[in-house]
Amino acid sequence: MSATGRHWAVGVAIVACGVCAALVRAQQPAPQAAGSALRVCADPNNLPQSDNRGAGYENKLAQALARDLGRKIEYTYFPQRMGFVRNTLRARDETTLQFKCDLIMGVPIGYELTDTTQPYMHSTYAMITSTHGGLARLKSPEDLLKLPEGQRQGVRIGLFAKTPASDWVLQNGLVDRAVFYPTQSGDPNETAEMIVERDLAQGKIDAAILWGPIAGFLVSRHQGQEQWIALPFKPDPRIRFDYEISMGLRNGESQWKQTLDSWISGHRDEITQILTTYHVPLLPASGQPQRQ
Repeated sequence: MSATGRHWAVGVAIVACGVCAALVRAQQPAPQAAGSALRVCADPNNLPQSDNRGAGYENKLAQALARDLGRKIEYTYFPQRMGFVRNTLRARDETTLQFKCDLIMGVPIGYELTDTTQPYMHSTYAMITSTHGGLARLKSPEDLLKLPEGQRQGVRIGLFAKTPASDWVLQNGLVDRAVFYPTQSGDPNETAEMIVERDLAQGKIDAAILWGPIAGFLVSRHQGQEQWIALPFKPDPRIRFDYEISMGLRNGESQWKQTLDSWISGHRDEITQILTTYHVPLLPASGQPQRQ
């Protein structure tokens, strides 16, 4: 083939690729397009964040967002563990070639697998215990360290491996009192709140350290004579207990991100009301626990 012929063939190939890309874009409406559905990526069994009955606080936030955008909600469900983003936000439908969903309602700000909006929640890990046991008088996690050595050494603390709780028991000489749970069990239907609720109720542990929203949710389910309490950890320069949570979206969708940021900015009070309904321990910018 002559040089001219090769140049022509390359040009045709480039044009063809451009046409294919344009067709894919045409089949893939922008997430912010008027009238399109709010397509949410979520875990079907991960309370208090989300479930397939719409009972989590992320479900309630999605409902409020959809209401204000004038859309219906469509969910793509997948267990929120390894492979979640790959199988939801970044996955395409084999028939339509559209992305399966456009928004993850809760990811840490700066999450490496997605772009993130401005944060809408600042929460912290908490210690949970029963007011009917030997730790009933605790007012903060630090109070546990002030107990007489004999009493402190008798406490069994449930916690999840590779979380700030592991660092805390190590730092304070309580590793031998820890009952370690795997960060993710082999059963996606067995969640952190289920494990802690079962073992604390059965007396297998005396306290547990877990992500604050989960701790608050368990407290809301155990009220009355033998109520449970959640004791939030204060920000610590040595151990990162507090995290800001934002919404996750694909990189490069700047208009969609602007829409979400504007909604978060304009609905702070409503967002806080939803979170406090779930007893989420909230931290303001100063890092001090908010009174609820």
